[in-house]
Amino acid sequence: MAPNLSHEQRLDRLAEIAVQVGLRLARGQELVISAPIEALPLARRITEHAYKAGASLVTTLFDDAASTLLRFKHAPDESFDKATGWLYDGMATAFGNGAAWLVWIAGDDPALLAGQDPDKVARSERARWQAYLPALQHIFNFDINWSIVSYATPAWAKAIFPNDTEEVAVNKLWDAIFAASRVDTPDPIAAWQTHNDALAARTNFLNDKRFVALHFRGPGTDLRVGLADDHEWGGGALTAKNGIVCNPNIPSEEVATAPHRDRVEGVVRSTKPLSYQGTLIENIAVRFAGGRIVEANADKGQDVLRKVLEIDEGARRLGEVALVPESSPIAQSGLLFYNTLYDENAASHIALGQAYSKYFVNGTSLTPAELDARGANHSSVHIDWMIGSPNVDVDGIAADGTAAPLMRAGEWVFTTVSEAF
Repeated sequence: MAPNLSHEQRLDRLAEIAVQVGLRLARGQELVISAPIEALPLARRITEHAYKAGASLVTTLFDDAASTLLRFKHAPDESFDKATGWLYDGMATAFGNGAAWLVWIAGDDPALLAGQDPDKVARSERARWQAYLPALQHIFNFDINWSIVSYATPAWAKAIFPNDTEEVAVNKLWDAIFAASRVDTPDPIAAWQTHNDALAARTNFLNDKRFVALHFRGPGTDLRVGLADDHEWGGGALTAKNGIVCNPNIPSEEVATAPHRDRVEGVVRSTKPLSYQGTLIENIAVRFAGGRIVEANADKGQDVLRKVLEIDEGARRLGEVALVPESSPIAQSGLLFYNTLYDENAASHIALGQAYSKYFVNGTSLTPAELDARGANHSSVHIDWMIGSPNVDVDGIAADGTAAPLMRAGEWVFTTVSEAF
């Protein structure tokens, strides 16, 4: 650990990681930042590091959670079928012209919309995604370098540490963020390079094995996830279509690929709550047949879950499957973050909705029709939820039907990749 760093020094390191590791901005490139208004201190530091790295223009778009809540409390019913399409069109233009995107500085209140009308939540999300899709396609197609980092907001911190004062809760969350983001190492940039090398070794091993499916087994789970034709595993640093190598997620502990949208069978139960648009969905249990969710239940948030599945046909199918070991630093923290960026890096997970082209061989050069022919799912949503735990085992299924153990009790069966050969 780097000794005697002040909070401001650690925050500055996080901003540097966002620019130098997460985005790896090219000189002369524009940057768009999306952030909650509470994250202004970090957004300013990222802006500073971006300009020092040679950014030609940095534009930050702020969101205010309190204003979002006011909409649900007071707006007329027709409001929830509208979205700021003009804003998203402008963002799509910027990314089409090559701007990088800090997609979000995560720090949302996990329970912001708890108690609000699930129908209005679903309608507003459907309208937003439909308007947002032209911009988001630049992410799904990996056209540009992009990343996500996080900021310890009071609402998020109190959700994790409800028994602490706000000040103590925020300080604890900052410690967790800095640790997971490798801020506290002597040389964070070098630490990320070492970590990316380890993730690359994992993905190379899985790509060499060419498994056709993964089999998850655990309490309430017996799920076979068929993998897409010409799928490719990725993790950590990835190369965007513009040639820039970036880390889409800070932190990142997963290796992931694309399932085949029609080849998922069986039952699966979530192992962590899903925080979705301010609603906590707990103990999700679904059944897949022919790649499609045909039964879905949750102990809490069931109405919201079912509304999500009705957004479009692709929302009932998988666009991503990811493996994360129990030894992940985020899992070892013992914290439930109520935030997908963190919780997905603490447990193996699946994602409903849109597939990423980066999870296919030469995927960034494939047309939508070519991706479709390989089994890529299409949707206006992409929602990760966690299915891994110390009670879940994972096998890789070869083309001849034989099974090879990949994870036992939530951990890789081999400590280093060389042990797997």
